Amino acid sequence: MDLKQKIRSIPDFPKAGILFRDITTLLSDAAGFTYVVDQLTRRYQDRAVDVVAGIESRGFIIGGAIAYQLKKGFVPIRKPGKLPAEKLSVSYSLEYGTDRVEMHTDAIARGARVLLVDDLLATGGTMKAACELVEKAGGEVVECAFIIHLADLPGEQLLKKYSVFSLISYD
Repeated sequence: MDLKQKIRSIPDFPKAGILFRDITTLLSDAAGFTYVVDQLTRRYQDRAVDVVAGIESRGFIIGGAIAYQLKKGFVPIRKPGKLPAEKLSVSYSLEYGTDRVEMHTDAIARGARVLLVDDLLATGGTMKAACELVEKAGGEVVECAFIIHLADLPGEQLLKKYSVFSLISYD
């Protein structure tokens, strides 16, 4: 299946000079959504994964579906101020400033093998922070999985400590 045909490209969003890869068109296409979930599930079905973690918000959609298919639990990694119980937090750098991701302290058991999922790898800062959260909780990152990799951006280099997989790449 040609996933690129199912992904909408929006120029100058969220700001001038950015070509935004919008997966909402892929998600709303039953065949495309099923294909993505099936391909990623197949990749991990015979690997030692204890739990799937998804990064807000598109990582929730894909990660939740993969966790269901693998019959594993799902852990949400959220933006600040969204989780009600005690949490771990990791800050990361943005182009201008910083941001943070959070996870409940009891979300991942010590020694758990965690598959991290998000829709797109660009600069890698959010995923790197998510990996650090998993490690802070005592978990082990199995792999960082994406639908899309923007190969001309430094995300893969920032994540060089981890195994990274994507279904498609844009140069």
